Amino acid sequence: MPEPGYYGRFGGAFIPEILVATFDELREAFESARNDPAFWREFEEMMSTYSCRPTPITFAENLTADFGGARIFVKREDLNHTGAHKANNVMGQGLLVKRMGKTRVIAETGAGQHGVATATMAAKLGLECTIYMGEVDVARQRPNVFWMERLGATVVPVTEGSRTLKDAINEAFRDWVTNMDDTHYALGTACGPHPFPEMVSYFQSIVGQEAREQIQASAGKLPDRVYACVGGGSNALGIFSAFLEDDGVELIGVEAGGRGAGIGQHAARLGLDDATVGVAQGYKTYFLQNAEGQMQETHSVAAGLDYVGVSPILADLHEKGRVRFESATDTEVVDALSLTVRREGLIPALESSHAFAHAFKEAPQMSPDEVILINQSGRGDKDIFTVADAFDDPKWKAFIQEKAEAYRG
Repeated sequence: MPEPGYYGRFGGAFIPEILVATFDELREAFESARNDPAFWREFEEMMSTYSCRPTPITFAENLTADFGGARIFVKREDLNHTGAHKANNVMGQGLLVKRMGKTRVIAETGAGQHGVATATMAAKLGLECTIYMGEVDVARQRPNVFWMERLGATVVPVTEGSRTLKDAINEAFRDWVTNMDDTHYALGTACGPHPFPEMVSYFQSIVGQEAREQIQASAGKLPDRVYACVGGGSNALGIFSAFLEDDGVELIGVEAGGRGAGIGQHAARLGLDDATVGVAQGYKTYFLQNAEGQMQETHSVAAGLDYVGVSPILADLHEKGRVRFESATDTEVVDALSLTVRREGLIPALESSHAFAHAFKEAPQMSPDEVILINQSGRGDKDIFTVADAFDDPKWKAFIQEKAEAYRG
């Protein structure tokens, strides 16, 4: 039996000695909460009254007809409060923060959805909040930065390294080491040192619990395939968790294929087989790194998938053959987003659109009695600047120019 915090050969807690007591406190608080039925009831109550849970599933009737294969259903995490699955995890961690008596939360964010969710939780629960965000992501996710600041959070642009998600995580850990007595680090994905992978997956499992019941009611059966995008892995583990014991349900994680093959061109750790096993940021998993263990540059049109590592839980499921990993290029993702908007009136985030893109590839080869379930982990309004550039929309360009001229005036 593996040690606590390990999933096969992955996971662990490779942390500096100064943080050991803080992690012990967090593990004890999490185990106490998880073993207390009243805690999960409190969590569900908060999510139902504050965050619109349960989120529904939607039958994509038009896309199903277009592809002529499997029936396509969509789990609507975009309808969760703040527009993504991220609220599930941060509200759960927020309740833990209150149990531990901490007064401040910090977080990292790439796409900004975790940052907005954390800032929202802090406002709701009366906590001080600081968000670390790579300078590159601050620029391409400006609407989310605006809302974080309006919610009372301090947003700190990270100017070191590649100025993206991995660098934001590093800065958040530095803050925590300095302020651990009153501060909790609300890590946003199922990565990092134990107990974060297990804890984040636990709170996100509410997605899968709902989806399993809903798909059987709507489709009359379990899905044949479940698709989810994978950055760190929290939304994927959330929906996959309810189907892990069902051998007839294939689980597909779709990573960022970016511009295509080649180090620095993508963020597909397992989908393009460019990653190797290493230890970084407190845990052991597959990383995009060189022979000396130095983290490599990554690229994705989706800020939330632009990360060098992957959840140790998913790494283990990959090695066991339980989760199949694929990748989708930036071009495929933008095309899938455009098609979904036009044909279904759904606006998935660029991250979620990776799952749509690969599902669209495979749906036509499946039979009409088969069922696909796609996790729409977030909504795309946060991506308006990136998407408008990708569409090369002349009206959008004219609008931005007019606004810039007005500000200069």
